[in-house]
Amino acid sequence: MDPGSDIIEYERPGVVRVYKSGRVERFDGTDTNTVPPCPSGDPANGVASKDVVLNASANISARLYSPAAEPGKKLPVVVYFHGGGFLVQTPASPFYHAYTASLAAAAPAVVVSVNYRLAPEHRLPAAYDDAYAALKAVLASCRPDGAEPWLAAHGDASRVVLAGDSAGGNIAHNTAIRLRKECIEGYGDGVSGVALLHSYFWGTEQVGREPTDAAYRGEFERLWDVACGSQFGPDHPYINPATSPGEWSQLGCGHVLVTTAELCWFVNRARAYAEGIKACGWDGVVEFHETKGEEHVYFLFKSGCDNAVKELAVVADFVGRC
Repeated sequence: MDPGSDIIEYERPGVVRVYKSGRVERFDGTDTNTVPPCPSGDPANGVASKDVVLNASANISARLYSPAAEPGKKLPVVVYFHGGGFLVQTPASPFYHAYTASLAAAAPAVVVSVNYRLAPEHRLPAAYDDAYAALKAVLASCRPDGAEPWLAAHGDASRVVLAGDSAGGNIAHNTAIRLRKECIEGYGDGVSGVALLHSYFWGTEQVGREPTDAAYRGEFERLWDVACGSQFGPDHPYINPATSPGEWSQLGCGHVLVTTAELCWFVNRARAYAEGIKACGWDGVVEFHETKGEEHVYFLFKSGCDNAVKELAVVADFVGRC
């Protein structure tokens, strides 16, 4: 064995450690720290959940959430992408399971929480490819003869929202960009809405009041570098939409919700996204919600606090109106 193969190449303490050999240790959002689905319905909110395979050939799975609904009643569909810096977490992580079930109940909507491939074993654009394949599978399942019974019975393909937090918000954005470019046969080139929750966007140039400290900025650039295997620079449109306004203006949806928090790492990027998407010529409606005094994705870890309840209501209302 190469004596240098066990050298740590990247580490986010308490979250993940990546070795030069390719070995990865995850300490947060691992497969051993998960909760099972509730096929018969969660007593707390009445939402049933199950793990499903969306695309067997591509090995793409998801956790599906369905609120109590009358037979044949159609509901909006939320295709949700979890956060975790592209490196950690799954739909079965306790706080993601709780959040997506709560969103399904509050909207109400059928929620599909996608289990996309993680970096660095599967570097970007693997997660983007999985997200797009998942969207196609969800839309196909919403047909009366769809392969997934819950979606066939209750999923309304005319009311689909792409949503995600942190890295998942980044994935939702890039899925909507790809949809406008490629279209989906029998569906079109746009979903009803995109909900970007505390999304991970970055870039080399300071935006707003972002810190200028090189070490601080380098943390987010290094994370991106590990996630994409140095294939895409820190100002690639994948991570910095403002560098390609023409592409940004073609975002494949008619409504966008941007949420953030005053102390979020990416608050300045969120503000700039909400302002920039209109300035670039996108012809849609953008809504913006900022929570004072809270940190990045606080609503996952403090789900019972007043601010988190309010932010969930904002997202649920957006889904219901799309």
